[in-house]
Amino acid sequence: MDIYRRIGIVCRSIPEGKVATYGQVAMLCGKPKNSRQVGYGLREGLAGKDVPAYRVVNARGILSGASHFETFDMQRALLESEGVRVLWTQEGWKVDLKKYRWKNTMEDAVYLAGLFEQAEERV
Repeated sequence: MDIYRRIGIVCRSIPEGKVATYGQVAMLCGKPKNSRQVGYGLREGLAGKDVPAYRVVNARGILSGASHFETFDMQRALLESEGVRVLWTQEGWKVDLKKYRWKNTMEDAVYLAGLFEQAEERV
């Protein structure tokens, strides 16, 4: 299975009202050094059309996916609609990762590995 299908699976697993970083998604895909590839896959739609890409932020909590959305503040609006507080800073729109970051567990990683296997079997 290619990394883009894995990215889609991981992003669909991010709970509503939580965010994950590009690096966190890459790690859960089994490619811990491929955070830029995660951004590329989300921006280009390679991970699927129904992927909640707005739940992925950079390592500092900055909303950096504006080019993926119809308007520059759509990511902010989507996150706020799920109860994620987004604040304007000098760096741009930002979420508090201590509060809103998806704190995935080993059980989540095992569950995702199972989803990857199931998806591989369907190919």
